[in-house]
Amino acid sequence: MQSMLMIDTFLVSPLGEVSLAAMGIATTIISFILGLQMALANGSQLVLSRTVGSGVHSALAKGFWSGMFINLSIALLFWVILTLFDQSLIVLLTDNTAVHREIGQYLSISKYLIFINAATQVIISLFNALGRTKVPFKGYLIELPINAVSSYFLIHGFAEVAGLGVQGAALGSVLGIIVRLGFLLLCVKLDSSIHLPLSTLDASLRQNMVNHFKEIFPVAANVAMLQAGATIYQLLYSQLNIHAYVAVTLVMPWIRAGNQFITAWAHSSAITISQAIGSRKMGDLHKNVDTSIDIAVWISILSAFFFFGLSFVIEDMYPNLDAATYQSLAVIAPLYIFLPIVRGYNTVHGNVLRALGKTTEVFKINFTGQWIVSIPLCALIIYGLGGSIFWAFAIQPFEEIVKALPFRHLARKSLKEFDEEKAKRLMYD
Repeated sequence: MQSMLMIDTFLVSPLGEVSLAAMGIATTIISFILGLQMALANGSQLVLSRTVGSGVHSALAKGFWSGMFINLSIALLFWVILTLFDQSLIVLLTDNTAVHREIGQYLSISKYLIFINAATQVIISLFNALGRTKVPFKGYLIELPINAVSSYFLIHGFAEVAGLGVQGAALGSVLGIIVRLGFLLLCVKLDSSIHLPLSTLDASLRQNMVNHFKEIFPVAANVAMLQAGATIYQLLYSQLNIHAYVAVTLVMPWIRAGNQFITAWAHSSAITISQAIGSRKMGDLHKNVDTSIDIAVWISILSAFFFFGLSFVIEDMYPNLDAATYQSLAVIAPLYIFLPIVRGYNTVHGNVLRALGKTTEVFKINFTGQWIVSIPLCALIIYGLGGSIFWAFAIQPFEEIVKALPFRHLARKSLKEFDEEKAKRLMYD
């Protein structure tokens, strides 16, 4: 999912700082919506994983269609917002009139990603819950080159055909995700073990949908809060000079992509735990959680090494920028290298806690660490103290450090208290 925005940013970079700044703001908006859709699908993934563990096929169909209806409904809401209030939103986000037009051009096409992504994320959750994770992976592998090649020619043009600039980046992403959706639908149709006919759904679907929404809404609210916080960070960084802001714009897609390795492992851990809860086989629950945390830490360390290598080549990947932009990239390099280590530790704890039904508690920890402590501190550094990009960007790893101890304490306490009765409460169909 993050590769779409990474490709767009990478291919737009030769167009200069104005286009990159426009991409930074536009992709912040789209990332927020895509992240919320993924959160809803991840909540559905936990529901579907429990039904897979229970072996009740009708419950799997109800969970799938409930998740699909909810996610598409949210997609429609955001599409309407972007259609009716896009210009108002752009003016609110930046007063730089030079980038207004390009932001609007990107959003006018990329808003259609929302519907397609909603459907793909729920189907991906279905395959993940069934343990067939290679299917979504193949879908992304098919989408990636289509997105990259089509975006390149649509952005820069070919032969005597003029490029579309940032609009071409958005259109290339839409074409790529349409192909991925087609692949996933074909896989569902060809898999004889997947039965999701609407005709078999009974009157209990409505109540199932209500229960489904009650469970996944806190997951989405938690991610929406974190995504909103990330958006606030991005807006705060936009108050720095344009070279500092462009530097952040360049590294943020890479940071999100690197975090996906850790997040994917955390999600897989939550799937395993949810399947065990559904099947009532929880004898190895403590051991599985400890193993998941250990592996997440090692993945985080590997991600840090990846970012260490990235810091040496990022200037070559984005040539022809101002020297001040490269200086800003060098200044924040130690921070984005360290960030995945502590963030990965928190991510796996948060997903384990969600699988155990502690979504509200996870929300409280994230809200306190981000909105009560870190964002006000970042605003103080930028507005009150006139701090540099280093101190402004340093707030992100600081936020994760603040949240680490509460996450660990809550995870240990929840595991100790979890029993058959608590597992029964999580099953509603």
